[in-house]
Amino acid sequence: MRALSVAMTVWSLAAFAGQTSTSNPCLEFDRLYAQIRDQQIDHASARARVRSLLPRIDAYFQDHRATPTPPERWRFPLEGYGAEAIGGTNGSGYVATGYDYFDGYKSHGHPGHDLFIHDRNRDELDDKTGKPVAVFSISTGVVVATAADWPSDSLLRGGRYVYVYDPAARGMFYYAHNRAVLVSPGEIVTAGQTIAYVGRSGHNASASRSPTHLHVMFLAIDEEGDPKPRDIYPDLLRLGRRPGAHQHAP
Repeated sequence: MRALSVAMTVWSLAAFAGQTSTSNPCLEFDRLYAQIRDQQIDHASARARVRSLLPRIDAYFQDHRATPTPPERWRFPLEGYGAEAIGGTNGSGYVATGYDYFDGYKSHGHPGHDLFIHDRNRDELDDKTGKPVAVFSISTGVVVATAADWPSDSLLRGGRYVYVYDPAARGMFYYAHNRAVLVSPGEIVTAGQTIAYVGRSGHNASASRSPTHLHVMFLAIDEEGDPKPRDIYPDLLRLGRRPGAHQHAP
């Protein structure tokens, strides 16, 4: 089944390869985020473009007749793990102070949660299974930005990342430090779908002192159309304690 999943991912990547930003606004968003990330665009211009793109992405999602996933049917994002994987104490890993989406790589804070896997030798493989750990999409949404490659000398903290925009939740889920990314901008993903594998990419995450983990963040779109961090610790705790949270990818 895993081979079939990979084959479908390859087909999906090929299907989206011929699309343009006119037919797939997520490609435009992906390029915009790269500019924001690398601080190649000023805040005002970036903010205006984000606000203009989101309605087009909403329409793109609707045109594909995707069915939103209600919060009660969201999935814990780490294959084979549950709430015990959440770092910190009672959500203490979440620190939003100093964070600004439009600051890109210069932003501060840690407005998300780290989910740790068992990987004592830092080889990006689960100690029990000897296999990579799948990253599940928490909800149904559309992929709006990815980084499939990460040079080991890069100072960027996120490494190989995936942003999934959920129109129903009115926000973006961010999955960082991946070993491999399996989706591309414009792809509709469903709750529980494998979108990446846990890894050690990213300036700090790649250091030998850092335990292998997935970084998860949620950026809610406020009334003005700006992405602002929101703490999803209660959701992660709820999903991680739900029966079936520890199940493996099909």
